[in-house]
Amino acid sequence: MTIPIVAIVGRPNVGKSSLFNRILGRRQAIVSDVAGTTRDRLLGEVSWGDYRFILIDTGGLESNPEGTVRQKVQEQVGMALADADVVIFVADVAEGLTPTDQMMAERLRRTHKPLVLAVNKVDNEARELGAAECYQLGLEDVVLISAYHNLGIFDLMERVVAHLPPPPPPEEGQESSMDELRLAIVGRTNVGKSMLLNAILGQERAIVSEVPGTTRDALDTQFSYDGQDIRLIDTAGIRRPGQVAPGIEKYSVLRAVNALNRSDIALLVTDATELATAQDAHIAGLAWEMCRGLMVVVNKWDLIPQDDAESREQAIGAVQDRLHFMPYVPICFTSGLRHWGIDILMQTGLALGQERRRRVPPSRLQHVLTGALADHTPPPVKGHGGQRLRIDGLRQVDVNPPTFLFTVNNPQLVHFSYQRYLENRLRDTFGFDHTHLRLVFRRRG
Repeated sequence: MTIPIVAIVGRPNVGKSSLFNRILGRRQAIVSDVAGTTRDRLLGEVSWGDYRFILIDTGGLESNPEGTVRQKVQEQVGMALADADVVIFVADVAEGLTPTDQMMAERLRRTHKPLVLAVNKVDNEARELGAAECYQLGLEDVVLISAYHNLGIFDLMERVVAHLPPPPPPEEGQESSMDELRLAIVGRTNVGKSMLLNAILGQERAIVSEVPGTTRDALDTQFSYDGQDIRLIDTAGIRRPGQVAPGIEKYSVLRAVNALNRSDIALLVTDATELATAQDAHIAGLAWEMCRGLMVVVNKWDLIPQDDAESREQAIGAVQDRLHFMPYVPICFTSGLRHWGIDILMQTGLALGQERRRRVPPSRLQHVLTGALADHTPPPVKGHGGQRLRIDGLRQVDVNPPTFLFTVNNPQLVHFSYQRYLENRLRDTFGFDHTHLRLVFRRRG
């Protein structure tokens, strides 16, 4: 059964993102007093009682949008309306009805979609009386709410779910599928992340603009590729902390870092004309610290005059030199504009996802440990009275990333060079060619 879609629409700065966060139960959308903060469509899955649906937050509808980006916001709102099964139309009692509200109400009526009017910011008796004018719009379902104060939300959602198809019985609603692979598209500003997302999905999912910083929120899109369920997360461009402007951009960077934290694999998008900058290494370092899988995507490869083996080898060398602490990361060449290299990129992502979920039989691990100790005995450690590291056991305790627990006599005796030796032994033996490995050393007993 297809999960229904509920879209939140309204003119700028009426509290759509606050309502989105309130229904979702977490602060996912950026909330600001600056009109026009939300640009792309934000999606979140909501469970309300027995009902499940996708909630979409949109940018503000305007009658006469000025500028390319604001015009594209209107296109995104139109796409959200086309996808929606139910529409929540948000009005602002503090400002009262405006000609834009009247225009929007007429436009929404023409969609013939179930429509619920949420009159927001009704948090006292005076505003409750003032909300009466909203009935002039002639809409049947009208609910007075305050998203900020959590007033009227239950009544609003009861009206919304009344328009949704009945939820399936539990036995019909349970689906057996492969684990979802979560890919986060990260990188500096203006390297083509949103255009790459659109190329992967084959549709205009995110606003594409040459203006740096167009994407502000982390956008989640679920789809299937080659039988694998995938969640694709597009994020705002990450700048160095000293270059992050206060306010909206600061929170956008936090969203990007959070998106990286909840992903399985980060697609680090770089510009082919400006390869492997220090900021790219900074973002890769974040992925490494969070033990996330990493793929470097050399985007805008169509701008390179000569696409040959030598040019690619030079690019690979530049990336590997900058990311010397992660020499195992796969590197893909793409053009979001031309849709080049997308299949290779996705196949590489699937292979990396499988590698991160690989489990090794305990018997084979013990055999590898015995061989590693025989080939290279841990040396005595200075400062610890010449003691040697003793490893009594090895087992895999987790996946994504593959995590290996070594039982030792004293974790302080583990030298980084010997840890690297053990990691390389695991990589070579079990084919962990491109994923981060986590090695944990714990005192026995």
